[in-house]
Amino acid sequence: MTEYRLHYFPESGNSYKLALMLTLCGQEFEPAWTDFGGGITRTPEWREAVNAMGEIPVLEEAGLRLSQTAPILLHLAERYGRFRGENDNERFEILRWLFWDNHKLSGYMATYRFLRVFTPSPDPTVLAFLRKRLDDYLGVAERHLQNRPFVVGDSPTVADLSMVGYLSFPAEESGYHLAASHPALHAWLRRVATLPGWRSPYDLLPGKRLDRYA
Repeated sequence: MTEYRLHYFPESGNSYKLALMLTLCGQEFEPAWTDFGGGITRTPEWREAVNAMGEIPVLEEAGLRLSQTAPILLHLAERYGRFRGENDNERFEILRWLFWDNHKLSGYMATYRFLRVFTPSPDPTVLAFLRKRLDDYLGVAERHLQNRPFVVGDSPTVADLSMVGYLSFPAEESGYHLAASHPALHAWLRRVATLPGWRSPYDLLPGKRLDRYA
């Protein structure tokens, strides 16, 4: 019997962050595929039974249902003593980049990618607005990683595992070919991918996929 049960759907970058963190910490989890495309997370029954916020992922641990990816990452980092930073200054920086990622990079990339690929008729004006914001945020990350191996300090932390989430899916989904447009980001993603036990999103998160329109 595994200690963890992860409610997810394969296209969820936030689900991937938790699956990757657990895997890199040597922990198995029971996958609980969720019919996000079918709208189950918007039903009162699912929200009462799984997550009142109506969001994926949810991590079940010891009878508790944990939600919101960033605090779960921090919780797991403390529990297993990995990816949590070396000192108070690094831990502050981890929090800073986690908040930035959730509000900026992951927040906008998740919306842009979902509309662009998984909806049949996205509004081009909305896509252009999101793309302009993403260009800015990716530029911030690109400049930050030009002269350092990881987001905070010399070793990977949960800040890295959070920020790689939505950038680890295929380029045909994100619409960004980072090797050409953002070489420092691309090199950083490759460094994270060398961590022992690393696996790609669709390898870690099996199950029925959303319909694709692009």
